[in-house]
Amino acid sequence: MNIVPLLVFAFVLGSIPFGVIIAKAKGVDLKKVGSRNIGATNVLRSLGRLPAALTLLGDMLKGTIAVAIGRYFGVGFFYEGLIGLSAVIGHNFSIFLKLRGGKGVSTSIGVLILYSPKAALFTLIIWLLVVLATRYSSLGALVSFGLLPLSMTLLDSKEKLPVALLMTAFVIIRHSGNIQGLLKGTERKIGKRE
Repeated sequence: MNIVPLLVFAFVLGSIPFGVIIAKAKGVDLKKVGSRNIGATNVLRSLGRLPAALTLLGDMLKGTIAVAIGRYFGVGFFYEGLIGLSAVIGHNFSIFLKLRGGKGVSTSIGVLILYSPKAALFTLIIWLLVVLATRYSSLGALVSFGLLPLSMTLLDSKEKLPVALLMTAFVIIRHSGNIQGLLKGTERKIGKRE
């Protein structure tokens, strides 16, 4: 079948800025506080645990639902992954935020939960270990997704490696500013309020 409509739907779904919506309900403009990012880490820093948890859940579900739709239509592993990545791109370049958005970590995890559960679990464990050791969410994302192509190959299938490589590239590119902050020692630690 023609997957273009599914890619478009996933992009629009991914564009829904749950962090912005939840923060607005609390009277906060998320794009003007903390790191100005729309993801769960900045929501945690700016609004607390419950709003952050809701943001995390919403952002993850965007990726999971996108892959589920591809699987429902039987498009195959490669296109399932592309549809999931379309949701990630939508999150990163939201049509509701003038093509601005987050960094795609939570939505990428949501994609992996259905696309490759074992790789998702490995990625989450590595992220958690790095964050517990350093309190840098960005470093956890960079290390865990940097290892994703390896974990995908060892724990799942080489057929899914192209999607894993693209996902890793997106995460690294979106964290270019964080990489500079980590190198300069100016990166904000997780949970640190402004």
